[in-house]
Amino acid sequence: MKAYTRPILLISIILLVDQISKFWVKLNMLIGQGFNVLGDKFQIHFIENNGMAYGMEFGGEFGKLFLTLFRIIAVAGIGYGLYYMVKNKYHRGFILNVALIFAGALGNILDSTFYGLLFSESTPFEKATLFPADGGYASIFHGKVVDMLYFPLIEGNFPDWFPIWGGEHFLFFRPVFNVADSAISVGVVLILLFQRRYFKEEHVEKESVNSEVLED
Repeated sequence: MKAYTRPILLISIILLVDQISKFWVKLNMLIGQGFNVLGDKFQIHFIENNGMAYGMEFGGEFGKLFLTLFRIIAVAGIGYGLYYMVKNKYHRGFILNVALIFAGALGNILDSTFYGLLFSESTPFEKATLFPADGGYASIFHGKVVDMLYFPLIEGNFPDWFPIWGGEHFLFFRPVFNVADSAISVGVVLILLFQRRYFKEEHVEKESVNSEVLED
């Protein structure tokens, strides 16, 4: 059971921070409202999206339902994979990275599945309420994902000589996202950066086990 402690703790922390931040924003801010945290380079800016991470969209009401159900199936698969990795003593770093991805995916599933039932609609003129008397703004599986982290780090215009976009305005980094999105991104990036270390040790360990079997 000790091997499960760190992944479970990491997942719990990510989910707690993600959901607390979303509840606070949902109950205290209007859609489109924002404020600066570190100058104008880090802002809390409240938006909601019907689709995927970083505000991407996916095809109307049916697309929304399909995406939510697909997420649930995917998270169940990741959860089983995480259990298998811990049980079979995969590299601890790899397990924690997968735990980050699992926590992030689960965090956004909670929005998609339940927020439509729990909250009233957020608008530019009215803040949402929790457990509204008239019911939530959507049915189960049709909730919107709450995003609020915004980092408009560099803004300006491309030089006139720049191909295709010469003279046009640009902004980096444009997407608004949440803690769950961040956990998924960090988990994926760390796996890509350290995959050779993770899987090299697994390969060496398996070779060692196979050698012992042949010697016996």
